[in-house]
Amino acid sequence: MRRIGAFFRRIGALLVAAVVWPFRAAGGASGRRGLIIKSGLGVFVLALVLFYATFFWRTEIWHGFNPDYVDSYQLSERSLPAGSKLPAAGDGSSAACQSSALVTVLADLVDMNVNQNSWISSTLAYRLGFFGLDWDKTPFFDNKAAFQRGVNQAVRRSTVELVDTLGRVRGTSGVDNNLQDARGNLQYDEYSWYFGLQPFGFKTPTPSFYRSAVKSLKRFNAELSGCNTVFDARADNLSQFVDRIANDLGATSAILRERSENHNGGWFDTRADDRFWFAYGQLYGYYGILAATGADFSQVIAQRDLTALWDETEDQFRAALAIQPAIISNGREDGWIMPTHLATMGFYILRVRSNLVEIRSVLDR
Repeated sequence: MRRIGAFFRRIGALLVAAVVWPFRAAGGASGRRGLIIKSGLGVFVLALVLFYATFFWRTEIWHGFNPDYVDSYQLSERSLPAGSKLPAAGDGSSAACQSSALVTVLADLVDMNVNQNSWISSTLAYRLGFFGLDWDKTPFFDNKAAFQRGVNQAVRRSTVELVDTLGRVRGTSGVDNNLQDARGNLQYDEYSWYFGLQPFGFKTPTPSFYRSAVKSLKRFNAELSGCNTVFDARADNLSQFVDRIANDLGATSAILRERSENHNGGWFDTRADDRFWFAYGQLYGYYGILAATGADFSQVIAQRDLTALWDETEDQFRAALAIQPAIISNGREDGWIMPTHLATMGFYILRVRSNLVEIRSVLDR
């Protein structure tokens, strides 16, 4: 009987093992699949963290930013207008002409935007947004992009004037090819990445076009230094250029006024920061552009007795660049808790614009 009982116990154990085995095998396979899934998920999360960490680093570290950058050009040491023939060296070398400080500043501003820094507006992380929400509609990580676009606006406006008036003798010379190329490249869409949906397909990213513009501007200056092209430093050209700058700043002032009057959200206005930093970037660019233009048109400015007014205008540009609040607030102008940084920036823009209008009126007499 004991043998028979032991036999049936062995048979029962085998049956139990046969029933349990598939579940144990499935559990082991599921555990391995779970480990693979967890590993893949971990790699994805790590890649996502690195992706946005790189984006945050690019937006928060500003290379080359210096409100006093104009001082590095030592413009006061330039004694001749752009395009003028320099005194002969006496060593038998070919004739040389004064290069354009304006073109140098333009090339350096673009270089700061796309070579010293990443062009934020066309990066993949910026295009994707904050969980689909446009970064400009958030209160963070969009200041540098807005600043860069403001600088680019000033550069674009200036290259248009270089092509149309400053870089040619009206009626007697054609458009300079280098300036034409620079203008065309700088007009390219500010938001293009390697791939886009409108139109669908692969694209050349924005920074590539802007880097080409830098090369074109430098080639123009090299040819101007060799007296192989022209820079027409006439009073009417300067008047028109100053008028274009004043109009450009006037449009920005209107944007600031509209936001300040109709969206008094104080520290909670999520669009105030990109409005502020676009205006700041525009003033930053025009500060160097105006200073360089003063050097290129030094003879006209001296003849029209504009030196004091021109210097005062530059000082006002620099005073505006001293406004660098940590958090942009769009409070009411008569409020007593939250400041109104947009109205303050608008005030400085109007001061600068008023001086530019006065300079233009003197030049037009």
